[in-house]
Amino acid sequence: MLSLIFDMDGTLFQTDRILETSLHDTFNHLRSKGLWEQNTPIEKYREIMGVPLPVVWENLLHGYSDQIRQQANEWFHEKLIANIEAGHGALYPYVEEFFQSCKEKSIPIYIASNGQIEYLNAIVNYYHLDEWVTETFSIQQISSQNKSDLVRTIVEKYKITKGMVIGDRLSDINAAKDNDLMSIGCDFDFAQADELAQADQVIDSIRELKALIGVL
Repeated sequence: MLSLIFDMDGTLFQTDRILETSLHDTFNHLRSKGLWEQNTPIEKYREIMGVPLPVVWENLLHGYSDQIRQQANEWFHEKLIANIEAGHGALYPYVEEFFQSCKEKSIPIYIASNGQIEYLNAIVNYYHLDEWVTETFSIQQISSQNKSDLVRTIVEKYKITKGMVIGDRLSDINAAKDNDLMSIGCDFDFAQADELAQADQVIDSIRELKALIGVL
């Protein structure tokens, strides 16, 4: 049986809708404490979007203490969740339609994300993704913080022998290859052309998955 493993940010969830506001709020908080004077590094974050949050803050707050990075991460996380629960985010077009088609065909869906557990739960709960998704996995659940290892956890738990990893960044593509699965690159908001070039297939819309898997 074919199984589908999706990334969350920039693949299922339009993180872009809440990213700038949440990041600006976080850096305004840093400014209020005299810890930041420059512009909010939106573009720098876009470049590394998809990596675990601790890595994000190592890049955005290079040279700062671990304590300040941890505080920034907590503030940012709180802002993201508040924006999700306020309805400021959105799933990408056709996600729910596609998920429903998979449910009708008994095709299992999983989520493997570099997002933190509480953040992922906020998205899953707000959009009722549990109606279609068998289980959502966070990078926090594994010590290596490596997406390939996270996908391997899913593969081993559910004994997946045939499947696809659908995501927008190189970590998703590599996770597919490292687990002998097909990689589907999503040419959405945060995607990079050089990374997508390494995927087995590239899509511009979730709707294209229907024809791609050939069973819906």
